[in-house]
Amino acid sequence: MTTTGADLTCLVDHQPVTLENGLQLAELDTNLRNRIKRDYPKAKVTDYICGHHLLKYRLERVDAMINADLKQTKKINHKLTRALQSDDYDIIDVNEVLTKSLTFGQRVSDGVARFGGSWSFIGIFMFVLLGWMLVNGLHLFGVNFDNYPYILLNLVLSCVAAVQAPIIMMSQNRSADRDRMMAENDYHVNLKSEHELRLLHAKVDHLAQNQVPHTMEIERFQLEILGEIRQELAELRATPKTPPKP
Repeated sequence: MTTTGADLTCLVDHQPVTLENGLQLAELDTNLRNRIKRDYPKAKVTDYICGHHLLKYRLERVDAMINADLKQTKKINHKLTRALQSDDYDIIDVNEVLTKSLTFGQRVSDGVARFGGSWSFIGIFMFVLLGWMLVNGLHLFGVNFDNYPYILLNLVLSCVAAVQAPIIMMSQNRSADRDRMMAENDYHVNLKSEHELRLLHAKVDHLAQNQVPHTMEIERFQLEILGEIRQELAELRATPKTPPKP
């Protein structure tokens, strides 16, 4: 049997509704229909609800989506802010720590390594070698303390190499400590950056999966509400005005 417009009543206030200003529950989306059934458990999908009461449930649905998005966004922002302000990662100034912990021997080893790896050292060393060999080979100034094959020179060079090698190794050990501390810093920085990126990805995913669909659904509700308001205005304009009694 076909239901006529005169037989339709709103399930909320049981007032008559027409097909133009009422909707069947089956025509509504699941979330909106469940909200109505929450207040009216005995409601059926074949029941009708007028636009006035349907507007209230639509506004509740919009408020629920907005509050859910704000709650989730606030939660993610709180985690992100806490991650940015976290002091759990031990980031140190490598240069400052190493400078404060320098001993006299370490300063000397750094200076020797720095000078031994420069062109100045090479130039001075070559000048001393050539001068030594020229003085002893040509007997300049009457000096002849180390004849060819310059055994004393070989001994001096061996002593210099024997002393210079461990000093340079001490400096290299400090360089290894510097590299180790910088590697630890990089690890902590990367760990913190990874944590922040995960939170940013969660925020972007929330925006893409929830807020954007919710925004589109809210816009759809707005269009439906505007359509109903326009329809009611049209009905009010079409209603003939009763002239005032004399």
